[in-house]
Amino acid sequence: MLDEEQRRTLEGWARRRTSANGLAQRARMVLLSAQGMSNLAVAERLGVTPQTVGKWRRRFIGAGPGGLLDEPRPGAPRSIGDEEVERVIVATLEERPKDATHWSTRSMAARAGISAASVGRIWRAFCLQPHRAETFKLSADPLFVDKVRDVVGLYLDPPERALVLCVDEKSQIQALDRTQPILPMLPTTPQRATHDYARHGTTSLFAALDVGSGRVYEQLHQRHRATEFGAFLRHLDAQVPEDLDLHLILDNYATHKTPAIRRWLLRHPRFHLHFTPTGASWLNQVERFFSELTTKRLRRGTHRSVIALRRDIREWVALWNESPRPFAWTKTADEILASVAAYCMRISDAGH
Repeated sequence: MLDEEQRRTLEGWARRRTSANGLAQRARMVLLSAQGMSNLAVAERLGVTPQTVGKWRRRFIGAGPGGLLDEPRPGAPRSIGDEEVERVIVATLEERPKDATHWSTRSMAARAGISAASVGRIWRAFCLQPHRAETFKLSADPLFVDKVRDVVGLYLDPPERALVLCVDEKSQIQALDRTQPILPMLPTTPQRATHDYARHGTTSLFAALDVGSGRVYEQLHQRHRATEFGAFLRHLDAQVPEDLDLHLILDNYATHKTPAIRRWLLRHPRFHLHFTPTGASWLNQVERFFSELTTKRLRRGTHRSVIALRRDIREWVALWNESPRPFAWTKTADEILASVAAYCMRISDAGH
């Protein structure tokens, strides 16, 4: 039997990428045993012997989660004490080398007077990665909370007899051709292409992703003005059966709110527009579709004309629609807002 704290600890060990393989395996043994499975059934599930399962069950019963940890092994004592470890961590978090924006294992080793391998072990133990940097953006939209609840509500509880479509434009897609032939992949050698390229024009893709089925409605235009957006709305109006309402999730781009677009929407009351917060494009699932298109077809593709580029995009969308795959949205609005609030607290402590 597991209490709630023990279950959380074991599930964390079983999921964490930084857990040793052995510890994660032992945690899974105990979790499966707590579901009523026998030693033999657990062993077959995890590919170990029943004796191994019995051993770690006994260790857990005797000492709790701590019993699953490795016992101290014989060997030389540590040459780096806790104070030196603390100095490395503090310097990593609070200082910066004079000749760089971040520490390397060698520069920190010179600073702390220990080996670069020891610095690497300390950083791995405390999950520090000075060489990595990520980006973020917090929306300053005054209606952020209301818009998040509106959009996520459509994802998790879509209205009946309606389609929920995520709409956006992927503008200025360039038809690029390499200046020299691409060299194919060979054993031990990746595909190689020249770093420079020739431009042959651009096109803009208007896309609407059906969040229920994963199907994509698309149109290609030379530009991405309100005129082209209006043409795409008419395209959706013609493609979707008349007895269905359309709820469109889109960003705050000015072309979506022009007087001409508003007049058209008044004449077509089955269209309902839901805007994502400013600076929160991650809420629009069609961005995930654009990422798939870029990764699988555009980034390493070559096109000698806009016509060839458009044909390539249409063919890829047609292949997508042969077996569409909707993206599963799992987080509730409350979970998203709680995560944003926690992040705001973190950066406020940094003085920003």
